[in-house]
Amino acid sequence: MDDGVARTMWARFELVHDLVYFAPEAHLAADELGLRGFWMGYFAFRAAPLGPVPASVVTSSFYVFHPDRVARAVPDAWGYAGPADVLAARERAMDAAMTRVFGADTVGSADMAEAADLAWEAAQAADTAGRVLGGANQALPRPAQPHVRLWQAVTTLREHRGDGHIAVLVGHGLGPVEAMALKCGAGESDEELLRQTRKWDLAAWRAAQAGLRDRGWLTDDGRLTPAGTAAHAAVEAGTDTAAAAPWAALGTDATSRLGHLLAPLARTVRESGLLPEGNPVGLPDATTTADAEAVAPGGRPV
Repeated sequence: MDDGVARTMWARFELVHDLVYFAPEAHLAADELGLRGFWMGYFAFRAAPLGPVPASVVTSSFYVFHPDRVARAVPDAWGYAGPADVLAARERAMDAAMTRVFGADTVGSADMAEAADLAWEAAQAADTAGRVLGGANQALPRPAQPHVRLWQAVTTLREHRGDGHIAVLVGHGLGPVEAMALKCGAGESDEELLRQTRKWDLAAWRAAQAGLRDRGWLTDDGRLTPAGTAAHAAVEAGTDTAAAAPWAALGTDATSRLGHLLAPLARTVRESGLLPEGNPVGLPDATTTADAEAVAPGGRPV
């Protein structure tokens, strides 16, 4: 299956997954557990499938966060709520958030049930060897409610893709800050937003940019050189290739159908105003529109 399908599908399911970070229902659920502040809730909700892991495991598997950012939330989070309670809370939060954002008729529709079953099939077909977050999410029980099942399935697919992306970055010798600087150099995310939210100081960011300049990948003003553009494209292509297995297993027709069903959901999230400015999840502008009505075999996002 063409790598463009993996990229297009990511553009659809990433936006649905992102409700867990930005929907007020998720923040309320974290507060009700006693988790302190946005970042403790973020790390607990995302890391809970791994069990009560220490900060070192979260730092490693999330890749781009400064260890101090993680250590302020983990393992303290598990003292307020154990992983099982966190997982139950995030399911309740996604039930409430998706019902509000998409509407009761949509979450109760036959299309939602079909999308959930297709996404679950793809997620269960994902190859998770060496993919810690993807594997941990894949092992979770199948939610009974179709819309929650859809969210859990796309979360597995999202973390599967992310695990593969980290492997590609490591293979290219790109550390956490260099990886973010490369993405910002491509114009896909806001530099200050990523640096501050991931808690890297300016000296570390400038050092990473200097390293990219030494490789001939970055200009003095922080933009990609032709060699940097090629390197960025190689990382993205490698990520797409590593993420292709679930879609090959699902098959062209079923993948196209799922892409069709996800497109209006992705568009609704994008237009909801929930996602902050600066594109923290790094979706290329061409894919955030989610305007294509289906995923054509070999097609590229429009």
